[in-house]
Amino acid sequence: MGKLTRRQLAQSALASATIAPWASFASSNGAGQASTIPSNNSSDTGVTDSEIVLGVSTAFKGPSRGLGIELYRGAVSYFAKVNDQGGVHGRRIVLKLRNDGYQPVPAVENSVKLIVDDKVFALFGYVGTPTVTRVLPVLKKFQDRDFLLFFPFTGAQPQRQPPYGEFAFNLRASYRQETAGLVDNLVAIGRNRIAVFYQADAYGRSGWAGVRAALREHNSRLVGEATYRRGEQYTAVMRQQVERLKKVNPDAVICIGAYAACAAFARDAIDAGLEIPIANLSFVGSENLLKKLTDEFGTESEKYSRWLVNSQVVPSYESLSMASVREYADLMTRYNPTPPAEFEQHDYLPFAKSFVSLEGFLNAKLMTEILTRAGPSPSRALLEDAVFSIQQYDLGIDEQVDFSPERRQGLDQVYYTIVEENRFVDLTDWQAKFA
Repeated sequence: MGKLTRRQLAQSALASATIAPWASFASSNGAGQASTIPSNNSSDTGVTDSEIVLGVSTAFKGPSRGLGIELYRGAVSYFAKVNDQGGVHGRRIVLKLRNDGYQPVPAVENSVKLIVDDKVFALFGYVGTPTVTRVLPVLKKFQDRDFLLFFPFTGAQPQRQPPYGEFAFNLRASYRQETAGLVDNLVAIGRNRIAVFYQADAYGRSGWAGVRAALREHNSRLVGEATYRRGEQYTAVMRQQVERLKKVNPDAVICIGAYAACAAFARDAIDAGLEIPIANLSFVGSENLLKKLTDEFGTESEKYSRWLVNSQVVPSYESLSMASVREYADLMTRYNPTPPAEFEQHDYLPFAKSFVSLEGFLNAKLMTEILTRAGPSPSRALLEDAVFSIQQYDLGIDEQVDFSPERRQGLDQVYYTIVEENRFVDLTDWQAKFA
C-alpha cells in the first residue's frame, strides 16, 4: 500500500478509551533512577499537554537481557537531558515499558497492549529479529491507526522490504551489510573457507542468508554450518557444534547469535584447537560477550578473545573526536541510568559505556529530532512526513542521515573491532591481525 493511501487511512479515529499509563522512565532530577510517572490527563493518541508516550517491548529479563537493558539505558540518557531542558514543544518524552524476554509471543502480546490498551504514540527501541518479525504483522493489522516502529535493534530484512517495510524506520545498517563486510574482508586476506554458527530462528537465518549471498559474490559458498536454540545460556556446551565445523577445516567462522551462546561457542572452539577468526555481528552485544569470557577466565581470557572480530553499526564509544560520542559519554556519566526498577535484577551490572547503549543514545537523539519536526501538535498520520524531512542530517558521528519514502534506513556504515587489553578497539589492519 502506498504512503499517501496509508496516511489517508490513518485519519480514522482510534477506539475511545481512557488511559492513565504509568510510564516507566528515568527521573529528570539528574539521578537517572528509573521511576514510575503517572500521566496527568488522558489521551487516545499517546500525546497529552505534558507528555509524548513511546511504547517499548524488549528483553529486560532472560539470557539476552543485557541487550534490552543497555539499549534502554543509552536512550534514557538522552531523553533525560531533553526532559530536563523542557521536553519537545513543552512535552516530556516518557516510555511505557514491557518485557518480552526476547521471545516472539510476549513481544506480540505486549505490542497489542501498547497499541490498544496503552495507546502510545509510537513504538520504539525493540530488540531482536524473532520478536520484530512477529510484531510487523500486528502493525499491518493496525495500519489504519498509523502506528510505526522506530529504530529496532535488528538488521534483518523484513522491516526493510515489502510487505512490512512501510511500518518501520531503521537507523542501523542491515545484517546484509554487516555480513558482506565481514566476508569481503576475510576473503581479502585469504580466509576463503567460511563457516557459520547461528541461532536457529529468523535472526540466525537472516545472517546465514547474508553470508551466503556475500560468498556468492566471490564465487564461493559456505563450507559448513551449525546451529543452536535461542535462549541458550553461557553454561551450554557447544562442543558438538564446534566439532561439526572443525571437520570442514574452515578459515573463519561467522556467528549470528546472542552474547551468551556466542561466548560459549568461542570458549569451546578455542578449547578444541579451532584457532581461527570468530566473527560476530553487532547484535551479539560485544561487551556482554567479552564479560562472559573474562568472568570465567580472568587474566587467561586473552586466549579466548584474541580471535574475536565483531562488526558494529555505530562508531567506537572511545571516538571522542565525534560530537555525539562526547555527548553520549557525558550524559551516561551525568545520569548514570539504571535498569528499569520494575524489571531490575540485582545480579546484572550495567556497563559504563557500550556499543549497544551508544546505539540506544543515537536512536533517542534522532527520535527527538523527528518529534521536534512533527511540531507542537504531533499526529501519527503525519509522523512519516516529519521523518522524510530528515535529509543530510548531522547526527554527530561523521555520517549523515537521510530518509525518504524509498529509504527507511538512516545509516549504512559498518565498523570492525577486535579485543585488546580486555576491551574492544577498532580493527585497522585485517592482514596484520588475521592473515
